[in-house]
Amino acid sequence: MNLGKISETVLKRSVLNQIKHRREEVLVGPAVGEDCSILEIGPDEVVVLSTDPITGTAKDIGTFAVNITANDIASNGAEVIGIMLSILLPDGTEEAELRIIMNDIEEVCRKLKIEVIGGHTEVTKAVNQPVVTVTGVGKMKKDEIIKTAGARPGQEIVMTKWAGLEGTAIIAAAKEEELVTKYTISFIENAKKMIEYISVVPEAMIARAVGVTSMHDVTEGGVFGALWEIGAASKVGLEVDLKKILLKQETVEICEFFDLNPYLLISSGCMLMITDNANQLVERLKAEGIAASVIGRITEGNDRIILNEEERRFLEPPKSDELYKVM
Repeated sequence: MNLGKISETVLKRSVLNQIKHRREEVLVGPAVGEDCSILEIGPDEVVVLSTDPITGTAKDIGTFAVNITANDIASNGAEVIGIMLSILLPDGTEEAELRIIMNDIEEVCRKLKIEVIGGHTEVTKAVNQPVVTVTGVGKMKKDEIIKTAGARPGQEIVMTKWAGLEGTAIIAAAKEEELVTKYTISFIENAKKMIEYISVVPEAMIARAVGVTSMHDVTEGGVFGALWEIGAASKVGLEVDLKKILLKQETVEICEFFDLNPYLLISSGCMLMITDNANQLVERLKAEGIAASVIGRITEGNDRIILNEEERRFLEPPKSDELYKVM
């Protein structure tokens, strides 16, 4: 198997098909495109759970870890309450490095009003760089659940921020010595600062207020991968205008430098939202300083198509993220 998320075929065959025991409290379980599980704990309230490891970078790992899990939970429309941490450190790690990771984690938690509620930390020879896994816990009313599988034909697709956001920040921080041979320090610093936009919690709150039936944060596999997952989860088709997908110039330049496809690059901080009120949602997002664009629509059938002027191409299931070609 290749580095990164396993393919949809392997996921179905060797993971999902092996999970057979079910409980009635589980309203949303493991499925293609669904990043959270939802448990019913009362007549009208549910708990939303998500877990993610950070393995693609050691730089700013605490910041990435909390935001990515919080993004998953916010994408279901839930309020994030707390997180549990698993921190694995390579042999020889200094205590100061652990303190930096925890300070970064606590800073994000403070901003998002999340509490660290437990976890496990150890030094092990099983890893050669820090690995942080975060399990997030959120809550919401049962009748307010938003699933990836909520897209319906005729609705429009709204995208926030920029494709390749997270990958750009990771590569700029990790490959500065190579990039400085062509680009200025200020250009590289601007690319690094894209990490400041990695949370989608603010736009998720706006989307809930305006009205959406599906939300999906864009992680491994990039925008194209997330679009496929929405289609697969909802059993619908889609048409997307490539020129309406938002990109930062820093992403364009860095992807050209390393020969990467920005639309297949990990993009935490970018959200896809499916709604009947696309123009209203975009206006509300822009009023709060969040870049947004209507990029396409949901269609009948299973064809997932990217339009680039007269060219039409079909999306494919997500494969190994472009980030792994560089890192």
